[in-house]
Amino acid sequence: MSDSQPAPARRFYPQLEGLRAVASLGVLTTHVAFQTRVTQWPVLGEILGRLDLAVALFFALSGFLLWRPYAAAARDDGAPRPAVRRYLRHRFVRIWPAYALVVVAVLALLPQARGASATVWLANLTLTQVFVPLTLAPGLTQMWSLSVEVAFYLLLPVIGFALYRVRGAAARRRIPIIVGVAIVSLGWTWATRLFALPAGVEARNWVLGYLPWFAVGLVLSEIAAALAIGRLDRRSRAVRLGADRRVMLVVFVVAYGLACTPIAGPVGLGDMTHLAYVAKMVLGAVAAFAVLAPLVLSDGPFVFLDSRLMNALGRWSYGIFIWHLAVLSVVFGLFGIPMFDGHFVSVWLLTVIITVALSAASYAFVEEPLRARLAAREKRRAAEVPADEPTPERAGVTAAGRTAPPPPPR
Repeated sequence: MSDSQPAPARRFYPQLEGLRAVASLGVLTTHVAFQTRVTQWPVLGEILGRLDLAVALFFALSGFLLWRPYAAAARDDGAPRPAVRRYLRHRFVRIWPAYALVVVAVLALLPQARGASATVWLANLTLTQVFVPLTLAPGLTQMWSLSVEVAFYLLLPVIGFALYRVRGAAARRRIPIIVGVAIVSLGWTWATRLFALPAGVEARNWVLGYLPWFAVGLVLSEIAAALAIGRLDRRSRAVRLGADRRVMLVVFVVAYGLACTPIAGPVGLGDMTHLAYVAKMVLGAVAAFAVLAPLVLSDGPFVFLDSRLMNALGRWSYGIFIWHLAVLSVVFGLFGIPMFDGHFVSVWLLTVIITVALSAASYAFVEEPLRARLAAREKRRAAEVPADEPTPERAGVTAAGRTAPPPPPR
């Protein structure tokens, strides 16, 4: 196939499974670095501490995968409209059961979290902790970003409805609109001053503050959809630059390097100015784009990310994210290692080993069985529908825009 031909629509990007593993281990590593106090080391401390930008990668991945049905439907009148109720069912089954298990285990068993109030229980079980003051419990503090992501899941169909008429020949306007909204959302940090919020609630941690990171995925999804039907030339300068790993590596190094400086605010905990917050959002978006673009705009090969190990870790990445901080809290006491006193390598290794084991069990006994049960239920229901009545299952479209049968979801 020549470069001028349309790219075939991608069903699944195996390299993104490996990328999820990288992102989840990045979040784990930055928390280990903070709790072993290596973030105070010169240079390396800033690099490890700023691995919290792995959250930007997670948000961009969600935006890319979940927006694909909307991007495809805008350019193909034959594509079915995304089924919102089905999408929400899949998101709920994918996220909440395994998450609820962690919340119950931590609040019931972790010494630092035992005795939590009913408010803390309710806020964490409903993933509303970013809206309820002082409900980020020990062992669960990383869940603020999952709360933001769930808010994005609910917002996504609204965005899709708002852009529904920007389709066909007008679909080329979708990317400028998305980028424009992301730029406007950078003003959210100043808008939060208008709210009289209770102490302990940070409105910057609401989904509107992180739209630039999600927008990276939406934009790349729009580009991929345009390439798939030939409305965008693979030889265009923008596509070639985005697909060029060497160029994107330079962009990533520059963006990440700047994010490690005071321009993006303090590494770890600390007050952040409005300008530093904007800088972190912009640099995080650029870094996420630089990592994700070559993986979805070029054909590879991606030997490391496509490896069996990285794909396995990618399947377990959600478990790694939700379990690692509870495990880290236990490692210090269990192995007699003092907190905030070095021992980064040993603490990291112990945390990774135990977390990966728990995550593999979570995937095998909770996440995958529930996903399979939901898929089987939908298959039975589709079989009961008259043959002339269309269903999302017969169209072969999943919540992430894949064609059936779906790969293991995140």
